[in-house]
Amino acid sequence: MKTRVVVLGAGFGGLELATVLSEAIGDGLDLTLIDKNDSFVFGFSKLDLMFGHATSEAVRLPYGRIAKRGVRFRQETVKAIDPVARRVTTDKETYDADVLVVALGADYDLAATPGLIEGGNEFYSVRGAERLRDVLSHFSKGRAIVGVASAPFKCPPAPSEAALLLHDYLNARGVRSECDISYVMPFPTPIPPSPDTSRALVAAFAERGIKFFPGRRVSSLDPKRRVAILDNGSEIPYDLFLGVPKHCVPVVVADSGMTEDGWIPVSPVNLKTRYPGVYAVGDVASADVPKAGMFAEGAARVVAASIIADLKGSEPPPDYDGRGSCYIEFGSGLVGRVDMDFMSGPSPHGTFMEPSVALADEKRHSAKMREARWFGQ
Repeated sequence: MKTRVVVLGAGFGGLELATVLSEAIGDGLDLTLIDKNDSFVFGFSKLDLMFGHATSEAVRLPYGRIAKRGVRFRQETVKAIDPVARRVTTDKETYDADVLVVALGADYDLAATPGLIEGGNEFYSVRGAERLRDVLSHFSKGRAIVGVASAPFKCPPAPSEAALLLHDYLNARGVRSECDISYVMPFPTPIPPSPDTSRALVAAFAERGIKFFPGRRVSSLDPKRRVAILDNGSEIPYDLFLGVPKHCVPVVVADSGMTEDGWIPVSPVNLKTRYPGVYAVGDVASADVPKAGMFAEGAARVVAASIIADLKGSEPPPDYDGRGSCYIEFGSGLVGRVDMDFMSGPSPHGTFMEPSVALADEKRHSAKMREARWFGQ
């Protein structure tokens, strides 16, 4: 009898998990991969969209291209999750699973930051990035803020990248001297586990005249007065606000009863939840790693190995090591990289590689390799 695996969410975690299990089990696998969207978009592509470096069509990878043994993709919206019965109800069908993996990512709660919907913009969704592309084309003078509303948030380097790339964008249009850029974020440094990365980013901000406000978050916007109000009550005037909204689990996950303190608790060694046969991977889980694609991908490999070991009755696989790499856009075509290790030592630490054209090429190659792996046969 084939093993029924239902994977909710086709991001980094879901795609990698489906790929590894297909390679290992093949025709013995009955895996249903469910996502409400019709295509996958790399997170960094949203910056490309926002600044006009790519079109929406160019960055979308249709899920219809997935053709792997034992895997079927269904574009459906998950309506209910029963983790005890391992049963999932969508807008079209009901699925029962031997193994259920929740990888639905994080949603955005714009309403949690008063004034953000009425007086600001967000660039973490594809739709938000597309909207900002049009807004930015009309911004030629004034005060811009890149502001984080809450933590944790996906891809911690992304708002730093947005500030640096905004500088490049305005400079290329010849209006940078008419614009101020401020960056507000809740961490004491841009990348706390890597002092070298943080120093490089802070230096880049200073070189470009970007005002950096560490250890603060944007608690609200006052659209009428055009000010951002920080969590200490101070105010920063703005004409353009580019926000990172509060993150939360999808409503269907919250309604399932799986969460504690807002996220799904998992074992740090194998990503198992407290429900037998149920795992949680990526942004939706409370694992002690950043909410970023590379870490979801690594977690998915551990889950796949655990599933395979259970099927074969073999020894459990090595524990999840919490390692991953993040590429960081520094502008001017240069990309840096930080290799993070969150679990092997007494505290998280990262190794920084200086920005270079070579790393920009490596980033592009990394994306192409994943595209071929996940969407090829």
